[in-house]
Amino acid sequence: MKKSLFTLAATAALTAAVGMATPALAQNSAVTNALLSQKSGQLDKARTSIDEAIANEKTKDKAKTWFTRGEIYDNIINIPLYAKYAQQLQPGEGLQKAYESYNKALELDGPTGEFGKQVPARLQNLYGQAFNAGVTNYNAKDYDKAIASYKLASQINPKDTTAVLYGAYAMEAKQDYAGAKANYNQLLGMGYKSVPMYTRLLQMAQQQNDAAGTQQVLQQAIAAYPNNKVFLTQELNMYITSGRGKEAIEKIKHAIEVDPTNSNLYGVLGSVYDQNKQSDLAVVAFKKAIELDPKNFDAQYNLGIYNFNQAATLYTKASKMDLKTYQVKGKALEAEGKKYFEAAVPYFEKALEVQPNDPGSISALQKVYFRLGRNADSERMAARLQALNKK
Repeated sequence: MKKSLFTLAATAALTAAVGMATPALAQNSAVTNALLSQKSGQLDKARTSIDEAIANEKTKDKAKTWFTRGEIYDNIINIPLYAKYAQQLQPGEGLQKAYESYNKALELDGPTGEFGKQVPARLQNLYGQAFNAGVTNYNAKDYDKAIASYKLASQINPKDTTAVLYGAYAMEAKQDYAGAKANYNQLLGMGYKSVPMYTRLLQMAQQQNDAAGTQQVLQQAIAAYPNNKVFLTQELNMYITSGRGKEAIEKIKHAIEVDPTNSNLYGVLGSVYDQNKQSDLAVVAFKKAIELDPKNFDAQYNLGIYNFNQAATLYTKASKMDLKTYQVKGKALEAEGKKYFEAAVPYFEKALEVQPNDPGSISALQKVYFRLGRNADSERMAARLQALNKK
């Protein structure tokens, strides 16, 4: 009887114990089942069980639940043996869910918790997978998937600039220029800078005829790379085309300090001086341009024009004199004018040598030769110009 009572009592105690433990077991059984299915390679069942745990009020806020979910999806996308389970997912779904799961585990457990401290290494691995997926999809010209992968990589590692940059490349390939511009501006906000990035931002602003945007990007680019010749030249062109010649002169001088052997910069400086009616300074700049590069067509041609105009001014002044004044001063003016015509010849000839079919040089030489009495040369230039016009 005692034995029977003991057995009965033990059975009652066991029943009571089980009855008391049932809620705790119920709340952890889904996670346990998920872990067991994961270990046995039944990842479809593991997914089902962990989804039940995520939906359960008792387990949905446990770091272990989310970390286990992350591991399951991590296994699906990483282990070739489980490729059949990966095929059941939408493109990128496994990576996305693994990231969300690990991130939630870290949020719940903190960086020093049992599961939280394992998360950074897992996320770093996911970042590499997301980035590589972006590269693969980009090379396959599947730009939408590439962009999605790069965005996920950037989510996983928000401080990383590479995924944002490659995302911009994919957007440009897709011709989503607004998206690419947003990515480039995001990079600027992250402290990233590079000459190619500023160059692309400039090109996009110019393609959109966005003068204010172009100027803003140029200012940023020059602040980042104050001695970049391309950026300085673009800024210079902007000043010149907007009629801000005097300001342009200072910009050119700075550009020359950066690139003192650039013949073209001296040529541009001469042109701006000429536009601002500073002829003497223009001549000095043009001569320096030729000294650096005798084949600088613009500098050669402009010096020819300068001398031609000086001569024409003197001849015109002499032609407007009355006879008495002309007899006293006119011949001297024409003689001085002739010297300018003679000075113009070598510049025009060199310009024509550099660009043999330039009609401006041919026409100018035809007129100068005529003024100098070189009629045969003048006729030769006239015939050359006529033949050029027939082409």
